[in-house]
Amino acid sequence: MKIFSLIITLLLLNCCLIAQRKTAPTKDEQLKTQASADIQTGYTQYKDMALQIWDYAEVGYKEVKSSALLQKTLKENGFTVEAGVAGIPTAFVATYGSGSPVIAILAEFDALPGLSQTNAPEKTSAGKDAGHACGHHLFGVGSVAAGISIKKLIEEKKFTGTIKVFGCPAEEGGSGKVYLVRAGLFKDVDVAIHWHPGNDNGVTMTSALANMSAKFRFRGISAHAAASPERGRSSLDGVEAMDHMVNMMREHIPQETRIHYVITNGGRAPNVIPDFAEVYYYVRHPKRDQVQSIFNRVLNAANGAAVGTDTKMEYEIIGGTHDLLLNKTLAEVMQKNLEKTGGIQYTAAEVDFGNKLQSTFGFPAPPLTNAGNIKPLKIEMDAGGGSTDVGDVSYVVPTVGLRTATWVPGTPAHSWQAVACGGTEIGTKGMIVSAKTMAMTAIDLFLHPELIQKAKDEFKQMIGTYQYKALLGDRKPALNYRD
Repeated sequence: MKIFSLIITLLLLNCCLIAQRKTAPTKDEQLKTQASADIQTGYTQYKDMALQIWDYAEVGYKEVKSSALLQKTLKENGFTVEAGVAGIPTAFVATYGSGSPVIAILAEFDALPGLSQTNAPEKTSAGKDAGHACGHHLFGVGSVAAGISIKKLIEEKKFTGTIKVFGCPAEEGGSGKVYLVRAGLFKDVDVAIHWHPGNDNGVTMTSALANMSAKFRFRGISAHAAASPERGRSSLDGVEAMDHMVNMMREHIPQETRIHYVITNGGRAPNVIPDFAEVYYYVRHPKRDQVQSIFNRVLNAANGAAVGTDTKMEYEIIGGTHDLLLNKTLAEVMQKNLEKTGGIQYTAAEVDFGNKLQSTFGFPAPPLTNAGNIKPLKIEMDAGGGSTDVGDVSYVVPTVGLRTATWVPGTPAHSWQAVACGGTEIGTKGMIVSAKTMAMTAIDLFLHPELIQKAKDEFKQMIGTYQYKALLGDRKPALNYRD
């Protein structure tokens, strides 16, 4: 009887040990929990940083204070920071660790001109020249937070390798990352991770439109518009003739094309024939080669307009970005981590804010509870409606990204409503979800080099024989493109 009891006791003990082994967290889980907790502990600091950059609202290549704040934070946390890279004063690369793998996290921080807004749910100007209508104040800080959490794990010798945070200015039309790619700053990087503010939560498996932009400048002859019009040659006529021809061209280009423009200078007084006028164009298409071809047709229209109006035309390429290559291997890794992190929960005050904001949309809005949901991983066949210079990064290194609900569900990007959300904790809570997800994804890559190799194999298959070449050519960074 005693022997039987002893056997039963040993069996029970063995079952307990097996259960403990099954429930004991793995190293991956332990480190992810640690990184997530570290980021959450720093929430107040990161929130304050993001709101400070939101208040700075500095446009592309002018983000002096925003870039300085991110660099200072990284330096204080043990990173070596190289500033002014690729000929751009506000660009930087912050590095910690040594050896392989090398994981890069991208950080943006530029605002958009003409979108000044307070953090109120009704349209109210903050009296500034610009506003963070694309949430890049959150983008930069969230990426820095993820980088710092990984740095601490390397410092504690939980794994080896190198973490880099890339300070990327002027995403909004300035193609900042293109110059970083062109300068070879990603040549030793194994994987690049990024994110973007949004109105829902999901891993990015939709490509982006390739894009070329340029300013077309027409020069004519000034004269009195009533007394001696025959002596003048209107530069504005050149701009308008070009615009008219491009608009007629829309009927004869691939339907996926997007062409848009603004007249940035059309003269100063109606009774003075303007001797200078300028128009700023974007040309987009899902395929980079099509963008180049369509842009050349726009250029032909500009040349024809100059001949027809007896003016002179010159143009300056401002930006050019590739479409975005997707990496399913990396996306599947990130999806699991996003689901582990979870979405955003609103307080009662935030629900009230969201309801008021949605009432200004003028279209049916999705439920506020969508901010708490995670979209399933799905590869989209279309290229979406926007462009990003992350596309150029994706052509030289395997790249993965996500978006999180930093805006009330339904909020359009590049709107005053997006600016308003970004100035509240609705924005900063979404930022922390992205920071945690990026950090956990990086942990998977540091601990499992076979994932990196699989992602590289997929990347090589997608690239094929294509040799990367910047669409903006060899021009220097357009540091004054917002002037």
